[in-house]
Amino acid sequence: MSLPPAPRPTVLHRTGAFCARHPVWVIAVWLLVLAAAFAGRHAVGATFGDQVSLPGSQTSIGADLLETSDPAAGAASGKVVFHVGSGKVSDHDAGLRTTLDRLKRLPHVTAVAAPVTSSDGVTAYTAVSFDRKLKSLGHAYTERLDEATAPARDAGIGVGYGGDLHEIVRAPANDAASEAIGISAALIVLLLAFGSVAAALMPLVTALIGVGVGLGVVGIVAGTLTFATSAPTLATMIGLGVGIDYALFLITRFRQYLIDGHDPEAAVGRTTAVSGKAVLVAAGTVAVALLSLYACGLTMIGRLGLAATIAVVVTAVASLTLVPAAMGLVGRRIDVLRVRRRPVAESAGDHDGWHRYARLVARHPWKFFTAGFVLVALCAIPLFSMRLGHIDDGADPAGSTTRDAYDWIAGADGPGFGPGVNGPFTLVVDLADATASVGQVADRLTRLTRTDGVARVTPPRPSPDGKILVTTVVPTTGPQSADTGALFATLTDTALPDTLKGTGATGRLTGSTAGQLEFRDTVTERLPLIIGIVLVAAFLLLTLVFRSLVIPLKAVVLNLLTTGASYGVLVAVFQWGWGDDLLGMSEPVPIESYVPMMMFAIVFGLSMDYEIFLLSRIAEEWHATRDNERAVGTGLSLTGRVITCAALIMTVVFLSFTGSPAVVVKMLALGLAISVVLDATVVRLVLVPSLMFLMGQANWWLPRWLEGRLPHATV
Repeated sequence: MSLPPAPRPTVLHRTGAFCARHPVWVIAVWLLVLAAAFAGRHAVGATFGDQVSLPGSQTSIGADLLETSDPAAGAASGKVVFHVGSGKVSDHDAGLRTTLDRLKRLPHVTAVAAPVTSSDGVTAYTAVSFDRKLKSLGHAYTERLDEATAPARDAGIGVGYGGDLHEIVRAPANDAASEAIGISAALIVLLLAFGSVAAALMPLVTALIGVGVGLGVVGIVAGTLTFATSAPTLATMIGLGVGIDYALFLITRFRQYLIDGHDPEAAVGRTTAVSGKAVLVAAGTVAVALLSLYACGLTMIGRLGLAATIAVVVTAVASLTLVPAAMGLVGRRIDVLRVRRRPVAESAGDHDGWHRYARLVARHPWKFFTAGFVLVALCAIPLFSMRLGHIDDGADPAGSTTRDAYDWIAGADGPGFGPGVNGPFTLVVDLADATASVGQVADRLTRLTRTDGVARVTPPRPSPDGKILVTTVVPTTGPQSADTGALFATLTDTALPDTLKGTGATGRLTGSTAGQLEFRDTVTERLPLIIGIVLVAAFLLLTLVFRSLVIPLKAVVLNLLTTGASYGVLVAVFQWGWGDDLLGMSEPVPIESYVPMMMFAIVFGLSMDYEIFLLSRIAEEWHATRDNERAVGTGLSLTGRVITCAALIMTVVFLSFTGSPAVVVKMLALGLAISVVLDATVVRLVLVPSLMFLMGQANWWLPRWLEGRLPHATV
């Protein structure tokens, strides 16, 4: 059999060939890097937290005023809640008093307020103030709280931790079980796809090493920058998905070269030169999409994107070095321990199922396009009722101390204090330019009780230096309620300015609930900016690579459809409560404010992975034959199998993380899984080929004036 001439050596070709010739050294270097990354992570003491910072916002200015004029009021605090099933809390006075005394003696506790008791006497809570941010105390501090509150429990009083104490009490999300499920499911899919144990283990092992190094690097960076608590899980989820996918594309092409008669080293070099380019462009697209999150100006979201980018970049490097080394080490033994008689590579011949499917789409492009479009559009319908918000303690698992505290305060089984006490607004009134007296301003503030949605307003209290007035506005609804969000807008835009009009004083709402609502509004305002940046960057990249204006336009429009459909599924499941029991959710919740922005960047990046792998094969055939129908059919038949397998792997990896105890991780995991399924099946295998068949030669249209100005680049 005569083989085509070897391609001209490139950097990628030489890299792949070198790794294939020295596999043991390359693998050893990666293992050393893995050990060094985890040692570095441990040495720097990685810091993770979910503090939202909006410099210059009313909540930030209000918090600064509190810290300056009334440090005690602005100190970190939380609620310890006491509840009895029968009788009254006061019936167990001895145990309660002992607990309060022990709380006062805890390290970093500066004050313990007198307990406030509900009207029926079955619930009481005390506010505990600390001298530092609660997150810095660590989860181990929960043991000290439990020891201090043990006398109350021994006396028959139930104890829960509310307010910002969840930052201490909630255990760090342990997603080890989810990771194990995802890895096991991916291995099963790989076994079915490749038909041999050796070929199935290679993508999995190389991806795990790459993700391990990526997590180590994220931890090292977290010694300087504070990442959100979900950052490691997000990095693991994305890194595993793309790492297995990239290795899958490389190994599939490698096996095809072996079947065609190439020796292993030459096959590795060719594979890295050809499929490696697609891996580079795909990883670069994902990285650009994720890093564009910094453009929103929100540090927490930008750093989430950075953590995921680190994982993607490291796994891409592993795919281009560690995977070639593994292929060189295994060589023709890639099919040892077969579980299927015939190995599968890119194609099983001109008459396999994918070729027949491509010809079927070519004969009926309008039918396929219409069916695919209708399905995606139906999934996107719930998007139009999306409500952004913050998920409060009421969504915590039943029986947890945070959920108990929330329900007892809200009065889930009795009068309680009302749901608004779980998320009050702290009102700070700046008297620096006041023309009215302190008494007159305080009197004005009592009028806020007339505002719809306000349950009560505490008596205004001047700060020790007399520069501000501090009061608490308690809503009638809980923190994640849409009515609470509406009240925040009413107070900020009309009620508060009208109340203080003519006094010269300025009022600002602050506190956790106000900060989350302002963060939500900021995210909503800046989401179009992120969408615009990602769309323009993707359009320019695809125009440069594929020398066409039509293909990039089609790609960004279809990826928008994918994103809209995945948003719609999230709304139906989490906000409407369709099937939320399957995810371990106790009640419908709003969509966490930053999830749509994160999802758009990730979904768009991952969608471009499949777009590039499909279009790169179509473009290869187009440039060779200038026959659009043949190019689309060949590209679809050559990539359909591997795209389907890759999507199935990424889907099971993402779905495994829906078992995470963190609701935000559940949202991201389900949304990403749905987007991958839709994109790799309906969009990439139905809408893209049917549209390209319909548009014919117009797919490759590029104005002559632009052709001469564009730099030349290939995938």
